[in-house]
Amino acid sequence: MHVYTYSEARQKLSIVLEQAENTGKVLIRRKDGRTFALIPEQITTSPLNIPSIKANITTKEIVEIIREGRER
Repeated sequence: MHVYTYSEARQKLSIVLEQAENTGKVLIRRKDGRTFALIPEQITTSPLNIPSIKANITTKEIVEIIREGRER
């Protein structure tokens, strides 16, 4: 984990952000000694967000398959 001064972080913002993304956390220290952590936000995706497939099947066939599965 790298520690930047406030001035360094301001001047090298893109580098600081990239470092935070790569390492998970970067600290920024102010002149008064306070320290702040820069942590990248986790991007969450829906488990239902899946790629589609191309299938030659009609809606009617899909409904029939589902009904057959429910009857079992």
